[in-house]
Amino acid sequence: MTLADRIETYRERLEEWLHGLYHGMVEHPAYELIEQEAEDTEDAFMFACFSDAFGIPSPVSYYTAELLPYLGEEFQHWERRMWDRESMLERKGHQYHF
Repeated sequence: MTLADRIETYRERLEEWLHGLYHGMVEHPAYELIEQEAEDTEDAFMFACFSDAFGIPSPVSYYTAELLPYLGEEFQHWERRMWDRESMLERKGHQYHF
């Protein structure tokens, strides 16, 4: 193995290590925050549209029932997540207590 090959191998490993460090310190936490914010926005939209699922009457639900064929799968996941109070409270509490 020549010196140039060793240097090239070292550079490749260093670039891979630096990319992993950057991803772990900067990218991954940012992606998590973006995903949590998108999930919160989706939760608010679904709750505004389908609050009848939780016994809260809303006149909007009559009109948004037409969205169920398009949001059926998301509705099931959302409803399951909303009924699991422990995970919801834990997640919301984690947002405000670092």
